[in-house]
Amino acid sequence: MKPFILFLFLALISLGSHAELFQVEDIRIDGLERVSSGTVFNSLGVSVGDTLDSSSVRNLTRDLFRLGFFDDVKIFRDKGILIISVIERPAVAKLIIEGNTAIPEETLYSSLRDNGLSEGQIFRQAVLKGMSQELERQYVKQGRYGAGVEIEVEELPQNRVAVTVVIDEGEVAAISGINIVGNLIFDDATLKPLFELKESSLLSFISQDDKYNREKLTGDIERLESYYLNRGYLDFLIESTQVTISPDRDSVFITINIKEGNIHTVSEIVLAGNPTIPEEEIRNLIVQKEGEDFSQFLMTYSSEKIAERLGNDGYAFAEVKGVTDINTEDKTTKVLFYIDPGTRAYVRRIEFRGNTKTMDEVLRREMRQIEGATASTEKIEWSKNRLQRTGFFKTVESETRPVPGVSDQIDVFYIVEEQPSGSVGASFGVAQSYGVTLGASISEQNFLGTGNRLKLGLNQSGFQTNLNLHYADPYFTKDGVNAGFMVFAKKQDFEEGNLSNYTTESMGAATTFGWPISEIQSIGFGLGVEKLELDSGGYFKTRLMEEFLDEEGDDYLMFTSNLSWGVSTLNGSGNDATRGQAHKISAEITMPVGDLNYYKFNYDGQFFHTLSENLVLHLHANGGYGDGYLDTDTLPFFKNFYSGGNGSVRGFKQNTLGPRDVPITPGYEDEADAFGGNVVVEGTVELLFPMPFLKDKNLVQMALFLDAGNVFDTDCGDVSEDFCQEPTISDLRYSVGVGGTWKSGFGPISVSFASPFNTGKEDEKETFQFNMGGAF
Repeated sequence: MKPFILFLFLALISLGSHAELFQVEDIRIDGLERVSSGTVFNSLGVSVGDTLDSSSVRNLTRDLFRLGFFDDVKIFRDKGILIISVIERPAVAKLIIEGNTAIPEETLYSSLRDNGLSEGQIFRQAVLKGMSQELERQYVKQGRYGAGVEIEVEELPQNRVAVTVVIDEGEVAAISGINIVGNLIFDDATLKPLFELKESSLLSFISQDDKYNREKLTGDIERLESYYLNRGYLDFLIESTQVTISPDRDSVFITINIKEGNIHTVSEIVLAGNPTIPEEEIRNLIVQKEGEDFSQFLMTYSSEKIAERLGNDGYAFAEVKGVTDINTEDKTTKVLFYIDPGTRAYVRRIEFRGNTKTMDEVLRREMRQIEGATASTEKIEWSKNRLQRTGFFKTVESETRPVPGVSDQIDVFYIVEEQPSGSVGASFGVAQSYGVTLGASISEQNFLGTGNRLKLGLNQSGFQTNLNLHYADPYFTKDGVNAGFMVFAKKQDFEEGNLSNYTTESMGAATTFGWPISEIQSIGFGLGVEKLELDSGGYFKTRLMEEFLDEEGDDYLMFTSNLSWGVSTLNGSGNDATRGQAHKISAEITMPVGDLNYYKFNYDGQFFHTLSENLVLHLHANGGYGDGYLDTDTLPFFKNFYSGGNGSVRGFKQNTLGPRDVPITPGYEDEADAFGGNVVVEGTVELLFPMPFLKDKNLVQMALFLDAGNVFDTDCGDVSEDFCQEPTISDLRYSVGVGGTWKSGFGPISVSFASPFNTGKEDEKETFQFNMGGAF
């Protein structure tokens, strides 16, 4: 009996199971609106002819839900047809973010996109919570612990929704205190200034440096660690960092627990690996020395220098790694440099990208790395610097890429972003000494993409009216000889420039040539002609002026030759430089065939040295000497040197230092005007730094300065010392003060406050001075 019952039970199970089997003759999908049928079919895993059971249907339902496109999925059977009925989730038609100011809108949209929410995507309710948390995390990174996010969902026709993200950014938590625990060797007064983050103070509302920011704190901790490692504390340790938030979430307290450890000295420098250059040369590149306290900075710097040296020999992918082998017992460490030069590489091809206007030839002539030659890191970088110095490009980047399938060749790519090189406009300026300056100009620094320069300008001020045309070809020859010419016409009223009462009208032309001696040196030569007429002011004349006019007349034709030598290692132009030096010696000599015979020599030198991240030492010296020769007894007075004022010795009125000429007109004998002289000596010492509390450190440059200088005459004769000084150190004029230059949208504005000292009886002081002007 029992075997029969068992047989019957198994037969019923088999019959029931067989009844659930279903062979698919066709598949129909109902309810699709935006989701394509192909997307659904690709995820089904079921085709016509397949046999399904209840388990297969459950799996099919689960897979369709996992797509994330549907709110509901139902599966039916109509004879041999498999029917899938779906209800699609709504699509996001609009995504709006409100209330954000601290984080750029594109950054927030990108974050929402990464979390699965953007216009056009399927709306998923489950995404909202994670998205809110992600946005709040971004604000917490900025110290906005009180930030909140609310999400509003509005249903729209055609199964769409509008999502509005409303953000309450809150305030950045202020730092009520920074506590460094465990520092016994260096006190807080030494360590806290290393931090970019500061404790709240009376000036924090201006500097905003007391606002907590997680990324800045990470940077501050790295600076603290570097400070100790650069002084030999190899076992220095940041044990923990706690940021405590106040109950009102408006302030934080930072605690950094450290273990200072001990100073370790360098017991031995070890070279390992496969150096391809002599060991002595490598050791000369290592600035970390045996017997000195260890310095992480010196070890890293030495590694970079060795890699650069290998790169100059063609090992473009050389790797040099400095590591320490610490002996805790005797508090010493070995410094090991592992050197892997890799394979020597040759440059197969140099290509340029992004130069849509500038000809390839203009870029290629700046290259110091040559195709087919051994790759040199130094030459590749120097070529990049030369492209930057042309002024044609906003940015210049270089890349080296291995040639596929070849182990010893690379291609070099220079990716440039061109910037406007031409301008047609007007200019406006105000100078305290010369008044309003107006001008118009047409200039093109990259004429027709050739790299040549063209400029036509007209300038008008109380002191002068000047019309000029310049044209220059920086590569007149393939060897880098530059050539140019200029023509000009100008009228100058010297009384408006705080000088004696006379005017000149002149016109002329000049040609110039320059030869590069090396990458940093050049010499120049030029020839010029000038026709000048002088009006002595009629009735109101001075003694020196009349003596010169009686002998030489007031109408001159002069032929000049110019010679110059210059060297520059500056890393920028003007006061934008932060390191390097520049020197230029020039001479202007008239040729005997003209009406006047004179010569002038000039020296101009600058030196920049970075003292710290925001402090640069700038030294500037200027000197000149001139005289007449042959039948011209003295340097013509209208070619004199002048001193005083902006760009010279601040604190004195423009051009008013030095010799003065006494009027011979009866009744005006006491009204001596500045006349200039044939010798000028000037020098400046400045400490340059960005204006504190401004986020853009390049916007305003400040300077603490000491100026010195004067103009002299080598032949004062019987003229009173009040009106003429021969060159002596005791007659130098000095001033100290503070100045600043604001790079405003309508041109630079420069101001200075100076206190002159060692002044003379006739000196004209001017404590506050300013200049402004620019293009529009």
